[in-house]
Amino acid sequence: MIVVGKVESLWRYPVKSMRGEQIRESFLGFSGVYGDRLYAFHDTAALEGFPFLTGREQEQMLLYQPRFRQPEHAAGPPNLAEAENTDPGLNPVYASAADLTVDIETPSGELLAIDDPALINKLTEGLDGTRTLSLLRSDRSFTDCRPVSVFSIQTAQQIGGEVGFTLDKRRFRANVYADLTPMSGFAENAFLGRRLQIGTKAVINVTDRDPRCKMITLDPNTAQATPEILRRVRDAHEGKAGLYGAVLVEGTVRPGDEIRLLAYHGAVDVDAGCRGKRERVTRALDRNPPRDAAHHAGAFGGTPPLSP
Repeated sequence: MIVVGKVESLWRYPVKSMRGEQIRESFLGFSGVYGDRLYAFHDTAALEGFPFLTGREQEQMLLYQPRFRQPEHAAGPPNLAEAENTDPGLNPVYASAADLTVDIETPSGELLAIDDPALINKLTEGLDGTRTLSLLRSDRSFTDCRPVSVFSIQTAQQIGGEVGFTLDKRRFRANVYADLTPMSGFAENAFLGRRLQIGTKAVINVTDRDPRCKMITLDPNTAQATPEILRRVRDAHEGKAGLYGAVLVEGTVRPGDEIRLLAYHGAVDVDAGCRGKRERVTRALDRNPPRDAAHHAGAFGGTPPLSP
């Protein structure tokens, strides 16, 4: 078990493609982060395999701020302590839909209930007339691909350096922002196919590198697009930045929690672009696991480690 970094901050996005919120702790459940992407808007003009209205079509969605009406119920499962203390450790239940209702603050400052028809009217402003929107609600997060996303602040800094200006990490809409000091940007690529323990209990299996789209071009404060960001990620980093993971062990994580790379248990099927580098890193880690953060650079093959 190797400490590779710590949690820099935690975020969730109660409504798909709307503005996120920073949280003090996060329950990582099998279906995703508690309270994350519980709502989405179905769009009849969208692709059948991805039937949602998002910031790709309506950039202004990023300026709508969801707020839980009863934030005390949104902090975590209501019976979490009792479930965890019942041998052998039971899965907690989630709060009711009524307890996890959200209101939406619009860019103009108006507060609307999530199911207010006026909200749909506002979301269709500026779009063509072929779209009919309807509200969706699910305890299973409406994520694009996998339940949890992880992104290092070093990767945000590197991409910013490559395009020539500082990037707000919120562009990347991750659940867990990781500080992997002293490693450099994209060091997290080496975790693909491996297991990460975050905090004292939660474990995720890193399943994919995150393929990026127009969303990272949108400024989270203004929704203005800067296409150069996506072009740079596409041309220099195979169009991918950050990681997706599946939760293997549920648990609560907090800012400052250590992130540990767990023991390697055999080969995994990974994309060819990073296979050789990742295999070299894996062999190095297994031969010479570092004792603490001061040894990270050596374990990852020197400084700067894993620079693509």
